[in-house]
Amino acid sequence: MADLGRGLTFLALAVAVYGIGASLYGARTGRREWATSGRRAVYALAALTSGAFIVLEVAFLRSDFSFSVVQSHSSTTTPTFYKAAAAWSSQEGSLLLWLWLLSLWSSLVLFLTRHRMRDVQPYATAVLLGFAAFFAGLLVFAVSPFDTLAVAPQEGAGLNPLLRHPSMMIHPPMLYSGYTLWAVPFAFAVGALIVRRVDAEWMVATRRFALGAWFFLGIGILLGARWSYAELGWGGYWAWDPVENASLLPWLTGTAFLHSIMVQEKRGMLKTWNASLILATGTLAILGTFLVRSGILDSIHAFTGSSLGVPFVVLIGVMILTSVVLVVSRRDTLRSEHRLDSLLSREAMFLGNNLVLVGLAFVVFWGTFFPLISEALTGDKQSLGPPWYNKYTVPLALMLVLLSGIGPVIAWRRATPKNARRNFTWPTLTGVVTLAVTAAFGVAGRPLAWLMFGFAAFVVGTILQEFARGLRARRAMTGEAPPLALLTLVRRNRRRYGGYIVHLGMALLFIGVAASSAFQHARDVRLRPGQSAKIGNGYTARYDRATARVDVSNNDVERIVLGAQMTLSKDGKVVAHLSPNRGYYPIAGAEAVSPVGRYFDGEATSEVAMTAGVRRDVWMAVSPEIGGLSAQVKKDDAAVIGGLRKLVAQDPKIMLDPRVRARLGQYIGGRINGLTASYAQSAPPATFRMIVSPLVAWIWLGGLIVIVGGIICIWPAPDLARRRATAGYAARVARELGRA
Repeated sequence: MADLGRGLTFLALAVAVYGIGASLYGARTGRREWATSGRRAVYALAALTSGAFIVLEVAFLRSDFSFSVVQSHSSTTTPTFYKAAAAWSSQEGSLLLWLWLLSLWSSLVLFLTRHRMRDVQPYATAVLLGFAAFFAGLLVFAVSPFDTLAVAPQEGAGLNPLLRHPSMMIHPPMLYSGYTLWAVPFAFAVGALIVRRVDAEWMVATRRFALGAWFFLGIGILLGARWSYAELGWGGYWAWDPVENASLLPWLTGTAFLHSIMVQEKRGMLKTWNASLILATGTLAILGTFLVRSGILDSIHAFTGSSLGVPFVVLIGVMILTSVVLVVSRRDTLRSEHRLDSLLSREAMFLGNNLVLVGLAFVVFWGTFFPLISEALTGDKQSLGPPWYNKYTVPLALMLVLLSGIGPVIAWRRATPKNARRNFTWPTLTGVVTLAVTAAFGVAGRPLAWLMFGFAAFVVGTILQEFARGLRARRAMTGEAPPLALLTLVRRNRRRYGGYIVHLGMALLFIGVAASSAFQHARDVRLRPGQSAKIGNGYTARYDRATARVDVSNNDVERIVLGAQMTLSKDGKVVAHLSPNRGYYPIAGAEAVSPVGRYFDGEATSEVAMTAGVRRDVWMAVSPEIGGLSAQVKKDDAAVIGGLRKLVAQDPKIMLDPRVRARLGQYIGGRINGLTASYAQSAPPATFRMIVSPLVAWIWLGGLIVIVGGIICIWPAPDLARRRATAGYAARVARELGRA
């Protein structure tokens, strides 16, 4: 199996290198058969990487510990669901996933555009295969997932406890899909600049892939935030961690690109800006991958001890240099066809939106890399925390929300006073009323959050007004019932109304962020059973009793779970019963030193308990005090080790007997059950972190609405093929008439 996987990755590297040469030769000589051969090399690459990834997945599912990566990232006690996801928890497996997804998306775009832009496509193919050759080279020469051990152990180290969450199956593939999809418009932009095809055709051809990159990367970011909020015990959803920021950077610049290409399509403007944006976004996608793999910045998400920093730095340097040379050398052909007519126009609003998004990206970039910048300048490595980020990102976010309500409805070229009154009277009134109502509830005490509520309400009012107008017009023309008219309206104008839905979701999301950040109540308290603590607006949490259990997988202890039973009440009425707990995972390889204690000394994860609602979430995490068990743990360890020594002295090979090992496991399991029962009965004190977060559910609701809007934008219209054929026929007729 391992030899098959190694052979497939080596062939993938060879095919990628061949495809680069064939594509470039075909492009330079005009021989179409070589360009076609290069495109088919991408299809072969997809088949080879699919086979390699299947081999790795089978090794994890079978717990084949002869694979070094399986031994270090899985175990027999790891549930099957997480064994499948463990493949990309490793450095090697995640690189293979990156290469596999890149090959699939590249195959799809090259197949769809095989009869279009034949001068651009070979260069785009070479760029995509260049990325593939880079990652395949890493897998062949640096960090192969198919390295094997001389002697296969009976047990593996297990999956990192922090990764044992359902999002592990979805979150990394979504992020990597976003990263790899950004390579598609990047590659076509490079090809278009090389052949000086700077019209909007390459953007139109790759628009859905850019939308897909934005969509998948956004889902990955949202899932990561939810995972952090619901699984980790610190109580938030965004910590400005370097790897979190790395995923946000290409999403921000990609969002700017998706807005500004509309200006180029409509008015032939911002050509240089658009080319620079997509080249920067592709580079930032590689930068995000680099941060996870290099370990140059401290992050709970990054792989430590990696040797891949230098190759990634070289790749990023080549991408930056190539991008700058192409844009500068093509500046004459990138000139805008029209100039900005007025600051009160859709073009100006989109440009302002772009500047704010790029400003946000710069702030995040500077804060992320400030430790390296400070170390280079002063020799002292310093980090910037959330207060610094909030100081700059909050005002920019306010501007972004306001512009997202103005841009989609203001007129192109120049807005007249009559047009402005027609479009913005009711949305402005909605925002002002919201400000007045929230001020009555004391929200004005936090002015930035208060303004966010007003601006978001303005956006919601704008969008609802546009839907109402479109619905009235549709019904007036067809007489359809309102639900059917609304459905038809969205179906026939997917980009427009899908975009409106995205803006609506983002407005709700920002409301959730503003409320949960500005008005959160948090408290850390130590309680004994029977004691209570007050939190937030009238909530009382009572520690009823301690809980304990042992989770078993494949007849072995997977983890020990210690927690608490809590009663949450408000104004004397019971609201919910909550059960926060903490899971303790054993240290692998410590059986001979601490056969019982290793189950308490390993990594631990918080299992958060909360009651969620549209108005607020009440969130709890617990840190049990297990010091009282240490004396009994030491006695049990001494008893087990002493017994083992006597058995081995009588028969040195006795531990090779599976029956003896099974009885030993049963005995240790009995000791652990006794310890957990003792913990529950002794009812020790515990430290609780309690949080009341208002409107935090609006973040997830807004995110879901954004996802729906993104799907509507990406989903191809049923008559797309017919429209393309009609447009192509019309273009041919126009050319013939022009010749005549």
